Amino acid sequence: MDETIQFLIWHGYSLLFIWVFAEQIGLPVPAAPILLAAGVLAGEEQLNFAIALGLATVASLLSDVIWFQIGRYGGLSVLSFLCKVSLTPDSCVRRTEEIFAKHGARSLLIAKFIPGLSTAAPPLAGVFHMPLTRFILFGCLGALLWAGSFLGLGYLFSQQIERIAIYALRLGTSLILLILGGLAAYILWKYIDRRQFLHQLHIARVTPEELKQKLDGGEDLMIFDVRHSYELEAEPQMIPGAVHLPLERLEKEDLKVPRDREIILYCN
Repeated sequence: MDETIQFLIWHGYSLLFIWVFAEQIGLPVPAAPILLAAGVLAGEEQLNFAIALGLATVASLLSDVIWFQIGRYGGLSVLSFLCKVSLTPDSCVRRTEEIFAKHGARSLLIAKFIPGLSTAAPPLAGVFHMPLTRFILFGCLGALLWAGSFLGLGYLFSQQIERIAIYALRLGTSLILLILGGLAAYILWKYIDRRQFLHQLHIARVTPEELKQKLDGGEDLMIFDVRHSYELEAEPQMIPGAVHLPLERLEKEDLKVPRDREIILYCN
């Protein structure tokens, strides 16, 4: 039997709670394998399914409430920090805000299934002052759906998963090297892609100091504040003379942007 399942048998519910909490608080320890293993053990009547589901839900909700409070008092800088450590930092903030703007509290129901959004959604809810009771309600439902899905899969396919685990053990080191090699290749590809993006961005970038010099010099500029409406609501300060034009409008609508002046776009 897979070593993960054996380890879970020995340490039981406490390991499940700690592991889920650690992943949801932001540590790089995926909880899905532990939830699947717990579901397998529940299918073999070595763990109680309801207790496992309850512990995973509470652990997830506890970490979410912590991030919610951090977001409420830390503002958008918290979200920016979280996205800096993700593999797709250049789209993390925007993607999170778009999902949150479209679905509101309901986004918490699916947040844990979307990489990046799982950790970013709770502080974002705090940044935009969602009522705590509403956050807890939807956060609890989302945690139940997320944990229940993996526990349920493990429970329903306990026999098949156990056979896969036994086969994986036979492959031994080769399987581990294959997985690590694939992960390393993915991270390298994302790193190279990000470096190329930053190089292109650097060529077209204007620093705040350079922009101020242009404004002080009386240059005829067109400045667009492309922050999301949620960002503007949280931090309403704007550059004097700027026009608020959310990026989604700039991308989706056929707006007549003047071509006879230098165009400056800025966001967070």
